[in-house]
Amino acid sequence: MNAATTKKHDRADMSNVKIIINKVGMDRPRAWLAAGVEDFRRATAISLTYGMFWVGISIAITAGAITLGYWYWLLPMIAGFMFVGPLVAVGSYGISRALERGRVPTLGDAFGSWRPHASQLAMMGVMMMIFLLAWIRLATLLFALFFGLEVPNPATLYSSLLTTPEGLGMIAVGLVAGGILAFGAFAISSVAIPTLMDQDLTFMEGIEASIRCIAINFRPMLLWAAMLTGCVLIGVLTFYIGLALILPVLGHATWHAYEDLVRFEPVEKLET
Repeated sequence: MNAATTKKHDRADMSNVKIIINKVGMDRPRAWLAAGVEDFRRATAISLTYGMFWVGISIAITAGAITLGYWYWLLPMIAGFMFVGPLVAVGSYGISRALERGRVPTLGDAFGSWRPHASQLAMMGVMMMIFLLAWIRLATLLFALFFGLEVPNPATLYSSLLTTPEGLGMIAVGLVAGGILAFGAFAISSVAIPTLMDQDLTFMEGIEASIRCIAINFRPMLLWAAMLTGCVLIGVLTFYIGLALILPVLGHATWHAYEDLVRFEPVEKLET
């Protein structure tokens, strides 16, 4: 069963197309992950370089937060990675696209593939940042609600999270509220960025394609969201080092998820 939405474009270089969302089975998320691993194997040097770049950025941000005395922001910032992950992985999409076209990927594919659609990708970035800022604000309010306005020392705070009713309560409420926000971010971005990189569409059309993927394939996409979250958590627990491998693999896998879920055909072809 497919669902199609007609897209009308005003610019002369765009064709009228229908975005068709394919219905997939519960086995597909594992197939996407396997395809991501295969892309990493085929372009190990470029993919690993891209992953290590973001690991370096993550370590620098963490070190900066600790040095400047903002260590208490680390937990919400780390959790907030889920909101910007689809943007961070944009270079992996470029690598997978190059492999698909039979080319040997280059650093240009990893670090410059966003340029042809920079304006629409920037708008997607704004949307993702809204979710991230909402999460940061929510985390601040939860901390004030359960611990007050005075920030304790790191040892006291982190031990309290798992050993006091206040800490356990904050974790429980934070998981529920953060999970809702994270799923909302996932719903608008699951395939949006690969769609914008592959087609000359607007960011709202990319968001619509993502939402339709969730609506039509709710259970497989829920499994896919859980797999993404679990993999990122593993990467974070290895002090970011694991993200050098996990980030590009998940990016490659997301590109294959997009290709499995979304296809385009001209309106004229479908209407004849």
